[in-house]
Amino acid sequence: MKRRPSLAVDFCGVTFPNPYCLSSSPVGNTYDMVARAFDMGWGGAAFKTIGLDYEVHITHPSPRLNAYSYANTKVVGIQNVEQISDRSTHQNFNDIERLKKNYPKHVVIASIMGLTHSSDWKVLSKRAQEAGADLIECNFSCPQMTVEGTGHKVGQDADLIRTLTEITKSGCTIPVIAKLTPNVADMMPMARGAKAGGADAVSAINTVRAISAVDLDAFVPLPNVGGKGSVSGFSGAAVKPIALRFIAEMASDKRLGIPISAMGGITTWMDAAEFLLLGASTLQVTTAILRYGYRIIDDLTEGLEDYLDDHGFASVEQLIGKALPNVTDPNGLTHRTQAVSVIDDAICVGCGQCYLVCRDGAAQAITMSAERRPVVDEAECFGCLMCKHVCPVDGAVSYKVVPHHLEQYATH
Repeated sequence: MKRRPSLAVDFCGVTFPNPYCLSSSPVGNTYDMVARAFDMGWGGAAFKTIGLDYEVHITHPSPRLNAYSYANTKVVGIQNVEQISDRSTHQNFNDIERLKKNYPKHVVIASIMGLTHSSDWKVLSKRAQEAGADLIECNFSCPQMTVEGTGHKVGQDADLIRTLTEITKSGCTIPVIAKLTPNVADMMPMARGAKAGGADAVSAINTVRAISAVDLDAFVPLPNVGGKGSVSGFSGAAVKPIALRFIAEMASDKRLGIPISAMGGITTWMDAAEFLLLGASTLQVTTAILRYGYRIIDDLTEGLEDYLDDHGFASVEQLIGKALPNVTDPNGLTHRTQAVSVIDDAICVGCGQCYLVCRDGAAQAITMSAERRPVVDEAECFGCLMCKHVCPVDGAVSYKVVPHHLEQYATH
């Protein structure tokens, strides 16, 4: 029998059975939850962020979530106003200790958050190591923390990230991951600040600050908490393009050169493969678990194994970063060729969607014949491919690549 590709990943010297982890969030809040996930096949878990309860007592607003759905697709994103763990520091570290005792081959990451410029980070990292955590993740990125000196505001200051990473490292010898916020224009200064502070890896993107919806009758942003709403963290499939961008930028930076754990809209094995191809080594999931449960791990692992097998890879580690050489700035894209739409009359249903989008938003290169068949004027088509993207029939619209008419642009 042919041997299946290996999904094992080495991350900062720690071996993950597979790259899939629970991210630090509601899906990994207790021993029982994480244990059930491990039993079902998840490779690791970032335990829900732990603080020092004698410094700050956390309570959560309610309702906590608002699901963002679009057209006929349910839960393409979730807005969350929940904060870090409201359980005691002792409870959380006790759960981590039990997990490592009962699941020694699975990876447990202790996510921690202290106050700005405080020794909390050192105390928490020391306790995490004593509890047996394999790695520590510094949460510099929670967008709805209400306690001054915590959350994503810390993650917008590269010097502060460096300082707090140094404090965290002073309390432990296990690897430290800096969890970065996407609520910045450029993540690279923050990533370099983390590395300068001794971070062994970074993770990204956490959630994007957003308002997911407004109640049109009550005039309140959702979730409606006692008649008020707020800007808070948004996650799920809708943020995946943002996450892919940040992961690719960090993985492409040779000065950074540390491993990356990715999160942000991972729902299918195909999403997972994209993040791996762009340089992530491990993957963290929340929203898809909230939507479908831990059971999705079967599809995630089997699909990734099949993909690796089909492409001749013996290990998932061979996939990491394979797409990075093909990522370039827009000025690195060739202007010597262009795409031209091709319509297959044999399967086209004549709905006219391609004609409408081309007429009102593109090159006006498509006309409708008397028989209600779309016709492409190749001399006018400039290859935006909106016709292909909106066509309801798979394969009815494709494209061909032709030499660019460079002489048209000689005077520009």
